[in-house]
Amino acid sequence: MSATERAAQLLPEEDQIRANVYDLLAALLARSPSAELLKSCAAIEPGEGAVGKAFGLLAERAAQFDVKRADREYTDLFIGVGRGELLPYASYYLTGFLNEKPLATLRDDMARLGIARAEHVSEPEDHIASLCDMMAGLIRGRYRGPVPLAEQRDFYNRHLAPWAGHFFSDLEKAVFAGLYAPVGALGAAFVEIEKTGFRLQA
Repeated sequence: MSATERAAQLLPEEDQIRANVYDLLAALLARSPSAELLKSCAAIEPGEGAVGKAFGLLAERAAQFDVKRADREYTDLFIGVGRGELLPYASYYLTGFLNEKPLATLRDDMARLGIARAEHVSEPEDHIASLCDMMAGLIRGRYRGPVPLAEQRDFYNRHLAPWAGHFFSDLEKAVFAGLYAPVGALGAAFVEIEKTGFRLQA
């Protein structure tokens, strides 16, 4: 077992849950979902509160979708002809343009934290899926070992807090969102919980 795997096993349950949600959002937003991912989502149990209700609706929608239908929706939302309904990048949401200062700031922080760009990914690193994946990695200690909560908070406050809630709200209300409407609801509720938790622990 690697040091990273040992560190992940020692995570408090609350942090394991946080990382799991970030990983799920990253998987759903990085590319159109596979049959396996749809099946996993369909098996999620609903819970209490906004996050629990979003999980329940996601399970219902995932059970209604096959891979082909999910791929069409993902394409309409994020790819389209020329562009999709939404552009899920920090630079776009914060400046109105792609590849702007938020991306440069993120790359500086990635270098400092030992986060390397994945070789198979062509999207700019400030894509919402990449940022969710990075947050999960920081929580689980996938880069340079366990990252203190204060550093997780700083990364979240710089790279997600200013725009992720807005993006997820847009996704929840998007014209083409069927499967992805509850993904938006889940993301919006979750990032608000993160924001509140970090504020209380500051």
